[in-house]
Amino acid sequence: MNTLLFLNIGVPELFLALLYPILVIYCLIDIIRSTFKDSNSKILWIIVVILMPCLGSVLYLAIGRNGKRRY
Repeated sequence: MNTLLFLNIGVPELFLALLYPILVIYCLIDIIRSTFKDSNSKILWIIVVILMPCLGSVLYLAIGRNGKRRY
């Protein structure tokens, strides 16, 4: 049975509903633990991920991780 009938939610929707907050939390933890080249980048990325969680998380993973300082 592929549907949770009492909620009318299928397996793909349930998977996305669980993946979404995990992605946002992962990005916020990664931003907080990281050291960036620019001192304002950390605050900027936190604000972007909090205000636009879905798009902000994807943008951080695609663009923001390149701005971290490498030791």
